[in-house]
Amino acid sequence: MATIREVAKLAGVSPATVSRVINGTAKVDERKRQAVLAAISETGFKPNELARALFKHSSKIIGVIIPDIENPFFSEAAKAIEAEAFREGYKILLCYSDHSPEKEAMNIQMLVQMKADGIIIMTNGEDTGKNIASCELPIVVMDRRFTSGKKVASIEADHYKGGWLAAEHLVECGCKKILCLRAPQKYSSSQERYRAYLDICKKYDREPLFLDCDYSYESGLIAAKQLMTYYPDTDGILASNDIAAMAVYKILTQAGYRIPEDIQLIGFDDISFSWRFTPELTTIHQPIYQLGQKAVQLILQGSAAENLENVILDVTLIERQTTRRTKGGAIL
Repeated sequence: MATIREVAKLAGVSPATVSRVINGTAKVDERKRQAVLAAISETGFKPNELARALFKHSSKIIGVIIPDIENPFFSEAAKAIEAEAFREGYKILLCYSDHSPEKEAMNIQMLVQMKADGIIIMTNGEDTGKNIASCELPIVVMDRRFTSGKKVASIEADHYKGGWLAAEHLVECGCKKILCLRAPQKYSSSQERYRAYLDICKKYDREPLFLDCDYSYESGLIAAKQLMTYYPDTDGILASNDIAAMAVYKILTQAGYRIPEDIQLIGFDDISFSWRFTPELTTIHQPIYQLGQKAVQLILQGSAAENLENVILDVTLIERQTTRRTKGGAIL
């Protein structure tokens, strides 16, 4: 691989002049600039990106930390982030924390050392606030928000509205015993969805029923087995997300239940698998692409206090085959 000194020798200029042309840090005589560009083309010289990042305090990289690589929501969100970052001339570095505060802290430290231009964190664990407290990079929390600690920008869907639409849809489908598979209440998103469910129960005089269920497929399997034991007369299920809903469908149908005839089921997120699944899953659509797009835009705005935003995007109900509305007591 050619060095900067070899490029300089071929172009008949100093290494400093080559550096100025590459980095655009100073005006260079046009004749010399063209000679440098020709020498770079001839030698195939590739600038040392790490050295450039250290010099310019910018790597043109945005770090993305996700807690779960198996959940399609996070992979679809990362895809959206990458598309928007690429459009803006940036690359992303995808990091996996596995819900571990230690891994998350190590990922943040690595991105700081790499001179990343910002970090998008798709988690809000109990220690995340501590991990970012001393980080001076622009940070955006995606899909959740902080309620205490360091103030950072956030971008999320309207989780309260989503919970309301989902629960009310089950009521409109004629469900009398609606069970909420309640996601971990340490997350702001989960709190808002559950609060909406309780408000719907109060509005329509329904008894609140819940089982704790994480956002994983395995947790959905466990919750489905529990509901057959503790709430066998359930006729409507509000799942924590689409993946959990698919797990519930598997267990219930194996046990002989018909969906939606016996039990109606609704998910949350509208991941691509939700309409590829058979039957197609009724769910709440989160604008995943727009969430990723806006997260990148918030990073590029910087970390100054006046630029901090808490953005909430709208959600919609997507009716498919795991629920059916009723009319006059009859299923449509």
